[in-house]
Amino acid sequence: MSKLEIIKEPNPILRQKSVKIKAITPEVERLILDMAKTMKANNGVGLAAPQVGHSLRLFVINNGDSAMALINPKILWRSFGKETEEEGCLSCPGVWGEVKRSKSVWVLTRNKNGKYNFFKASGLFARVIQHEYDHLNGVLIIDKISTSVKAMADFEKEKR
Repeated sequence: MSKLEIIKEPNPILRQKSVKIKAITPEVERLILDMAKTMKANNGVGLAAPQVGHSLRLFVINNGDSAMALINPKILWRSFGKETEEEGCLSCPGVWGEVKRSKSVWVLTRNKNGKYNFFKASGLFARVIQHEYDHLNGVLIIDKISTSVKAMADFEKEKR
């Protein structure tokens, strides 16, 4: 396993819609392991393939001692109930802001063994799934947070 470089905004790969994974090859398995290591090394709770330079419909979520891989995930249903919480993103360092998301979601995905899983997620688990799912569609938290937070992020970027 090796740690991967995290792609930062404004890299154009972060704005592309990711492509479906056709087969779980040894390369995809290796990418999952490397993404899990990279996520944990950066104290992340989730990491999407575009964030490490791969425009694939894949993300990993920190599941305590291990990482859960979601391959070609689809959010099939979102609750009408929403909640607003502060979020950050490894691809947008220094940017934190309030993001409104559904309290729960139903997800259909494949795991790293190719088996289909259908499950309901709620709380932080649902929030992380929605955040990473956004990455697969070229959406970043800077698209969802307030203008004042975006202005501060632009200011910080200019200082570098």
